[in-house]
Amino acid sequence: MAIFEIFLLLTFVTISFCVMLSKTWKRSSSLPTNWPLLGMLPGLAQNSRRIHAFATELLSESNGTFEFKGPWFCNMDMLITSDPANIHHIFSKNFSNYPKGPEFRKIFEILGDGIFNADFELWEFHRRTTLSFMNHEKFYTLLESSVWEKVETGLIPILDYFSEQRIDFDLQDIFQRLTFDSICKMVLDYDPGSLSTDLPYVPCEKAFNDAIEALLHRHILPESIWKLQKWLGIGKERKLTDAWKAFDKFIYPCIPSKEKTNDFNFNLLKAFKKAYEEKNGSLEEQRNFLRDTSLSLMFAGRDTTSTCLTWLFWLIATNPVEESKIREEIETELKLMKNGNKWRFFNVQESRKLIYLHGALSESLRLFPPVALEHKAPILPDVLPSGNHIQENSKVIISFYSMGRMESIWGKDCLEFKPERWISARGRTKHEPSYKFPAFNAGPRTCLGKEMAFIQMKMVAATIIYNYDIQLVKGHSVSPRDSIILQAKDGLKVKLCKRNV
Repeated sequence: MAIFEIFLLLTFVTISFCVMLSKTWKRSSSLPTNWPLLGMLPGLAQNSRRIHAFATELLSESNGTFEFKGPWFCNMDMLITSDPANIHHIFSKNFSNYPKGPEFRKIFEILGDGIFNADFELWEFHRRTTLSFMNHEKFYTLLESSVWEKVETGLIPILDYFSEQRIDFDLQDIFQRLTFDSICKMVLDYDPGSLSTDLPYVPCEKAFNDAIEALLHRHILPESIWKLQKWLGIGKERKLTDAWKAFDKFIYPCIPSKEKTNDFNFNLLKAFKKAYEEKNGSLEEQRNFLRDTSLSLMFAGRDTTSTCLTWLFWLIATNPVEESKIREEIETELKLMKNGNKWRFFNVQESRKLIYLHGALSESLRLFPPVALEHKAPILPDVLPSGNHIQENSKVIISFYSMGRMESIWGKDCLEFKPERWISARGRTKHEPSYKFPAFNAGPRTCLGKEMAFIQMKMVAATIIYNYDIQLVKGHSVSPRDSIILQAKDGLKVKLCKRNV
């Protein structure tokens, strides 16, 4: 047996022993023991299947900031925080000291030169091009028509089918298909048609779920371990490699060829192609750049929106009074009561009148932020407002999930679903600073698609809430998945009944 294999075996046995020993102790604190040589790794291993809840417990006991000590040989030391002052400092006040950096790019290598990995000039190019597209006079017309077309031709027929047949189904899967088709149309000008009654298997659409779980494990495991798994082609790294192949196979054929450069339809990919050509980039580099750009936008468009909708419907299914209030608002603001309760599609301006629904979506984002955590590393040493000293290139993990569960931030009712939290005394939408509510990131990197996401989610949510009664399937457990994107681990199994409206 090789020396390295013996070392790994001894490490595994030692960690297992420490985990078992920890379980036998009756401790009043959830803070992990800092073992000689192994650091706090046994405590992390013990909680590896509930990593977000574990981080929340650590931060609750540590005034919002906790220093995790890894084994001396693994370079796993990290600072974990949910302190709004720290977040404001990292994401805004000292923004230039916290680029994504090389460590982030290693973990998210699958995204290449997309906006999530980009820093400095490349990041500015991404922001400028995306902002120009969203500020175009055609943008909201395109958004409105594309959402309603997918709702009318995809969502309503499949929900009607499930309702008529009284079939249990996974609502999260439906939302993922809906948002995948929608973002592909917006970015690539191509509808893969994954949202239909036969629920076709589209490898690229399903590859996202495997990728996001593997990316979380890259945050937790020592780099040497996940790189070894990648080299051996085993575990979650094998699934990530397969997902990478599925993404490339789907995206590259959608990239317009040089001959079609002037065939400019209004979609994001061609907007980026035009902007890239103006920079005089090489053709081969352009293809790879457009692939990276498309994949990053697809990640943002599929997973964040579908995740928020999933948790919204779980929250209102377990809070029926709030569902009734949302339904009443839809009837009143869209004047459906005067229209004989007949459902109709509504425009972007009308969507902004749905204040209570906006509050419900914000609560979903607060309690279950789609992007559960963010990873930062300073270029230069720094001192955070919490008083913690951090060295250059050290790992800082910001737990967005934990932030929504901190009494110090949201009060004693922080675990309650209260859409009223987001409504001002004058009955308008109440806004919170991004360093307190970072569901769309914070500071200069705040998501440009925030308003687009709210509009899309209101259109989809209002359609379902008004036209259907939703019941959770009895005995079905709903809990967050241990991944970068905070999906429901086993989906959201529901039964639908069409309302008589």
